[in-house]
Amino acid sequence: MRILLVEDEAKVSSFIARGLAAERFAVDVSNDGTAGFDLASTYHYDLLILDLMLPGMNGTELLQRIRRTNSTVPVLILTARDAVADKVGNFDAGADDYLTKPFAFAELLARVKALLRRGPVSRSSVVRVEDLELDRLSQQVRRAGKRIDLTSKEYSLLEYLMSNAGRVLSRTMIIEHVWDQSFDGITNIVDVYVRHLRNKVDDAHDRKLIKTVRGMGYTISSGAQP
Repeated sequence: MRILLVEDEAKVSSFIARGLAAERFAVDVSNDGTAGFDLASTYHYDLLILDLMLPGMNGTELLQRIRRTNSTVPVLILTARDAVADKVGNFDAGADDYLTKPFAFAELLARVKALLRRGPVSRSSVVRVEDLELDRLSQQVRRAGKRIDLTSKEYSLLEYLMSNAGRVLSRTMIIEHVWDQSFDGITNIVDVYVRHLRNKVDDAHDRKLIKTVRGMGYTISSGAQP
């Protein structure tokens, strides 16, 4: 899943981004409200984390502008402002949760997962394609009841494919969703990771789920042949 963090304190944003990346999230970071709005308007995010005191455009205005065009993306406000009026005002503006600084990363992570669990991507934490099952909360993957161990990026790629089962995803779409916005390498990285996934997900089974659509990209669907 992909998260946008808009936070102008470099130490705080670095701490959060590293922690979320360790939990298998792709994280884009902006330290400016205007730039954050541009990113939120350009890319698809599963969750936004916004500071309030931002240069360029403050967090409340950023939230209000986002809500004019996107009413469903979960938004977590992360700020040092702890006054009741600030909390009420931002909830009224469209925030889904509000966490004050200083905070423990464990609490931030719990709130992130709670928002994603009820977010627009899926109301269920479990995604299935035939006998392949991925649980977003436990981040466990099983096929025919047998657990499959994946690396962070393998998991993110499989989650993206399964969340869009039956849809052909181009290499560009995959890179933009699974790798963060700063990734600009023109490589065969997607093909390499798809091969890794096939080795773990499909090779031991007669029915192949991950399919190459020549000249277009990849998809995952029931009974697909490689």
